[in-house]
Amino acid sequence: MASLLSVNVGMPKDLAWQGRTVHSGIFKSPVNGSAMVHKLNIDGDGQGDLNGHGGEQRAVLVYQIESIRYWQHYFGHTGFEFGQFGENFTVAGLSDQDVCIGDRYRIGEAEFEVTQPRVTCFRVGMRLGIPTLPALLVAHHRPGFYFRVISEGRVQAGDPITRTRRGAHRMSVAGIDALLYLPDRDANDLENALDIPALSPGWRQSFRELLSSETIDASTTGVEPSWRGFRAMKVVDIVRESSTITSVYLAADDGADLPSARPGQYLTLRFPGAGDPAPVRSYSLSCAPGSDTYRISVKREGVVSSYVHTQLRTGTIVAVAAPRGDFVLTAATEPVLLISAGVGVTPVLAMLHHLAAQHSDREVWWLHTAHNIDEQAFADEAHHLLQSLPTAHEHVFHTAPAAGIPPHRLTAEALATLGLPSDATAYVCGPQRFMTDIGEALTGLGITRIHTELFGTRTPINPGVTTVSSTPPHQPPGTPGTGPGVTFARSGLSTHWQLDTGSLLELAEACDVPTRWSCRTGVCHTCITPLLAGATSYLPDPLEAPDNGQVLICCARPDSDIVLDL
Repeated sequence: MASLLSVNVGMPKDLAWQGRTVHSGIFKSPVNGSAMVHKLNIDGDGQGDLNGHGGEQRAVLVYQIESIRYWQHYFGHTGFEFGQFGENFTVAGLSDQDVCIGDRYRIGEAEFEVTQPRVTCFRVGMRLGIPTLPALLVAHHRPGFYFRVISEGRVQAGDPITRTRRGAHRMSVAGIDALLYLPDRDANDLENALDIPALSPGWRQSFRELLSSETIDASTTGVEPSWRGFRAMKVVDIVRESSTITSVYLAADDGADLPSARPGQYLTLRFPGAGDPAPVRSYSLSCAPGSDTYRISVKREGVVSSYVHTQLRTGTIVAVAAPRGDFVLTAATEPVLLISAGVGVTPVLAMLHHLAAQHSDREVWWLHTAHNIDEQAFADEAHHLLQSLPTAHEHVFHTAPAAGIPPHRLTAEALATLGLPSDATAYVCGPQRFMTDIGEALTGLGITRIHTELFGTRTPINPGVTTVSSTPPHQPPGTPGTGPGVTFARSGLSTHWQLDTGSLLELAEACDVPTRWSCRTGVCHTCITPLLAGATSYLPDPLEAPDNGQVLICCARPDSDIVLDL
């Protein structure tokens, strides 16, 4: 019979790690005697990062003595402590291959239900000094799992563990873990997993997205870039759209037809005349999909945009990467909200062009805010397109209009007066604060399908790290690298690979380029980044390779000069 060997608890504390501070409860110690288990925790226990650990669905982490002994043999370790894998319950029995999601167990006075496998974050590797451990836990099918607490009560070492109910579809912890993190998954298994009531909401959402990617039309997601790297394109026209925005029209230098972009995608351009090395920037396409030329529209607010506004001329050759981005209008029938601020109008304008070209009968809401009419680009163009649609609503807001005219702001209160349909899908583009405020306002109105686009550096995801740098991106410290060139397009930084750098993620961190990661070993795909140009290789290999044109920077190195959308 399975049994509870140890109850382990520990409160979060600050830990030094790679020059940073991580707030974590990964260090657990055995309890003497019994411990009270509550719905959210065990007495004396806590988690430092509640986004990935803890809460009702992850109240108790379970790991097996059999797996601990397996890893001792695998790594040649002899030392052992209860709780060293961060587990609350060290158990004998309950293997990940036998325990199923939804199984219920009686331990002492309490009853528990299995909700999901362990989250594969870097902290278990940090705790044991084995950085690759998160990937190994998945690859060797020994992740451990979480309990939620069905009924509270006291438990203690030595309590027998009795199964009281089997989960729906009898899908094991190891099988569910592999379904999320390993390749060659089966759509039927995804559907069965979604049919398990006990599976935690986070994992259910991940499986919904995977199932959607298996079945949705290839014209809306998963399309590879039209060409690799950069190609030469010629500036064929430059048009002033407002006091702050100028459009640039581009055609293939060799006269070839341009592949059609999806409405909402962006181009990444390298401008040889704007600096040395040539700076790289990304701009949304503002033209109708299928146009003979590509049109980007650039707001003057920095060195490169000033070059575009004052020095770029027709006939200039620039280097352009293929259209990319998943902020795209998808085929549907529900109402659509196109919401933008300033130059954020560009991708939603492309969406509006697409709707007009398709003679769409969808209900379309156009909500745009600018400082004033002088800074409002594409006013006549957007108005003409909206007039061609049978069910269109146009609302324009000016925050600093001409003297004598009161400002009109796009606020939560303003949105609430418009009568927006709650079943709509919203596409929002503009400054980060604007998108955050609009997203919260839409959610408050019951609108939950919200897509956003950001062209500056993305908000970092560094779970548990409390010392996030606010320093602007810069060259890495130490002797300049001699390896391939690495350009971080969103950050506007180009540097050279330092041969002793472990990964592209570590190079980005050394440059204070904002990054996103969790496992740091090629499992979770949090660090997935578009690779705009060049080639990379992996060390170690990720458990599941990303699509072409993307790279997992946590375990990748450059094989040539590369450009990352980072």
